[in-house]
Amino acid sequence: MVKKKSHEERHDEPMPADKTETNQPSAETEQAGQAASAVATESAAVSSTEEDLMAKLTEMQDKYLRLSAEFDNYRKRTLREKIELAQSGGERVIVSLLPIIDDFDRAMTSMHTTDDCAAVKAGVELIYSKINEFLKQNGVKEIEAVNEPFNSDLHEAVTSVAVEDEAMRGKIIEVTQKGYKLNEKVIRCPKVVVGE
Repeated sequence: MVKKKSHEERHDEPMPADKTETNQPSAETEQAGQAASAVATESAAVSSTEEDLMAKLTEMQDKYLRLSAEFDNYRKRTLREKIELAQSGGERVIVSLLPIIDDFDRAMTSMHTTDDCAAVKAGVELIYSKINEFLKQNGVKEIEAVNEPFNSDLHEAVTSVAVEDEAMRGKIIEVTQKGYKLNEKVIRCPKVVVGE
């Protein structure tokens, strides 16, 4: 009679190959587990990177909005300052002209009350010199034109006249209206008569 081995005795014996495969995890299953954990780790890293990028994007958008608002405020402030400067600049010119207007008022009064033409003439010449001095102080210069060659960028020809002297051809003979420059910029061209 064959004696059956007890459970303990059978445990020591090697198991057949087909039973070993079912009890131990296969290499494929182990690799799949490792791949799954690698994907999970990679997914966490990608998620972390996305969060960092979103934080940077939000920060950059905030900086852009602040910079845009600052520039808009700067533009408005500059425009307001320019308007104020133009208004106050005009005020300065008017205030500087008021003493000259007072002189004109006195001259007008004295013209009606006096018979001394020489005194009135001297008064008007004084006022004229004050006006010229005021213009010089504010950067206004008269454009010298008589006997100068005609320049269409600088002069405005009203008419031309025949001249006998060859040297005067193409030159300005007479100024009918004076021209002026303000800080080297032409603000009014002189109206001139040109020799032909």
